[in-house]
Amino acid sequence: MAKVLNSSSVSARRTKAISLIKAGVVHSQSDLVKLLKKAGFAVTQATASRDLEEVGAVRARNEFGELVYQIGSSADGAISKSMPLPSDLILSVESSGNLAIVRTPPGGAQFLASSLDNSGIASIIGTIAGDDTVLVVSKKSNGGAELAKELLSFSKVSRNSKGRRKARR
Repeated sequence: MAKVLNSSSVSARRTKAISLIKAGVVHSQSDLVKLLKKAGFAVTQATASRDLEEVGAVRARNEFGELVYQIGSSADGAISKSMPLPSDLILSVESSGNLAIVRTPPGGAQFLASSLDNSGIASIIGTIAGDDTVLVVSKKSNGGAELAKELLSFSKVSRNSKGRRKARR
């Protein structure tokens, strides 16, 4: 049986839902409930319904003619209403060797890690998230300090676009 994570981390749950929707495996709300439970999130059908609405998911036919939930290009606005920007999540950044450690508010690390994984920052090889800390690994063996600067820059870019509520991709 899957380990149940802290279900109060709405951002983490919705990030997982978005991932599942983009993978094309969510055909119904009950599918989303089952998939989220399998991933460790205890949710009800009502919670799944709210999450789908908040992330801007709509049912549409895929290339095989099956009805699946999809996130359209207009979903960025819906997602940003319910999730903080990286500028809201990066409290501090420290580095050592090829690592950067990012401190976030409680519950923000998983969303920030996902955002960084999808940010297009070429120097990131991967992230590991806890509750309020993200370990970001640089591709260069001594690239931690450079990566820390880039992460702070990433934060500033999304902070400057806060009026539009869009993070850099």
